[in-house]
Amino acid sequence: MSLFGDGLDAAVQKAFTRPAPKSAGARMRYLVKQLGGTRAVAKMLRISQRTVERYVKDQIKKPRPDLADRLEREVNKRWQPQVRARARAKAASTDGIVIDARARMGYTAPVGSTDQDRIRHLTVALPPHHAARLFDAREQGAGDDRLREITAEALKEVYFQDGGRRAGSLEEVRFTDIEHLEFGL
Repeated sequence: MSLFGDGLDAAVQKAFTRPAPKSAGARMRYLVKQLGGTRAVAKMLRISQRTVERYVKDQIKKPRPDLADRLEREVNKRWQPQVRARARAKAASTDGIVIDARARMGYTAPVGSTDQDRIRHLTVALPPHHAARLFDAREQGAGDDRLREITAEALKEVYFQDGGRRAGSLEEVRFTDIEHLEFGL
């Protein structure tokens, strides 16, 4: 599970104009249509082609939990790609992204400052260039650690340095013990 990556995906999913298929059969039929056949779906989900065919015909209704998770993930990854692209483009060019986080945060600063980690609850609007960096990194397959770094750099600039007005010798911001993290477009 990727906290930052899944959070970005959930923010984009809020822009969907229609809900994704919910039942296992409907999800299988959608994937068969997207991938062009039951063989490709079977290979992707690591199940037999016959099992896919049985889901498509609604002969099987309830998948095992691990298959249900893979099925949901693959459908959500492919659902409404144009709406998804438009939402990312809008966030990266004009709107930016909002982050709501409750976590232990601290920063590295000169000696004598109050840089001790403490629980903070922040709701901060990040400008479009930060949203673009996050979405670009996500699309290039960046892991949670890299997305965490980019988010921390954005918070450093926007929140801790007040958009550059309090630019001092603040070197880095760090997240630890994240209790809540949500992105919004």
